[in-house]
Amino acid sequence: MDWVERAAQLRQWTGNGIRAPHKPLLLLYALGRFQEDADGGLRYSAVEEDLKRLLAEYGPANRTTPAYPFHHLVSDGVWEVRTDRGPGSPGTGVRELRARGATGRLAPELRAALRREPSLLGRITGVLLDQHFPPSLHGELREAVGLEQVPVGAEPLPAGRRQRDWRMREMVLTAYEYQCAFCGYDGRIGAVPVGLEAAHVRWWAFDGPDDIDNGLCLCALHHKLFDKGVLGIGEGHRILVSQKFVGRSPAAREHVTALAGRPLTGPQPGTSPVAERHRSWHTEQVFHGAPRPASVT
Repeated sequence: MDWVERAAQLRQWTGNGIRAPHKPLLLLYALGRFQEDADGGLRYSAVEEDLKRLLAEYGPANRTTPAYPFHHLVSDGVWEVRTDRGPGSPGTGVRELRARGATGRLAPELRAALRREPSLLGRITGVLLDQHFPPSLHGELREAVGLEQVPVGAEPLPAGRRQRDWRMREMVLTAYEYQCAFCGYDGRIGAVPVGLEAAHVRWWAFDGPDDIDNGLCLCALHHKLFDKGVLGIGEGHRILVSQKFVGRSPAAREHVTALAGRPLTGPQPGTSPVAERHRSWHTEQVFHGAPRPASVT
């Protein structure tokens, strides 16, 4: 059984680029707990708050109870649930999961495979992260679920999987003349730019192309905030800042809230700006809440 391929094919709601990372987040969490205690179970009432935090931070803006993936991941063959009454999940009702002592864990065959082949854990982690989250979030997500020390081994791409275009970074940074599109940062050490990254607007994991009109040159700070839904792109290619962002320090005001309503810096003339379809996807699927009004300068 190819467990990497099975993890890559988790059954999820799909359509129009809608994000539904609930099952992948639960599976990543379970892998982290397996690494900590290979024989331990995850009692729903004990892990519910952890899963809520993961969904709130890394899921889409519309909230979903962790009871949903806790029950439905069973159908993918990588997860099992038992209650005080025996095998089987009582459903997606939060009260029933709590009252019946529902406990989940990785499927027995998967646990056995992970024991036989320790590198499998890293490969499954890698495919889950690649398919559902942008690279800028991979490190902190591993840390959030306790997988920061996982060695991710090389694994050939399964048939049909897309490969990234390694030229994307250079094309985007050139288009934006090596400046952050949000703040104008353009730092270098000698001739080498530092702290500048090529961000996908529509994430690669959700069919975002490696094209200039789906890219932004961003500094490391604003790339992370863009991928976390703090920042977005509105009409007229003006910067959106989420009302949910809270920062009282002068640095937070200068580097985040003061950006509200400012036009993007770049791209240079003759280069395609961010396409509306990609901008709209990010606003609907990543950006959190309503935008702040434009800052008064």
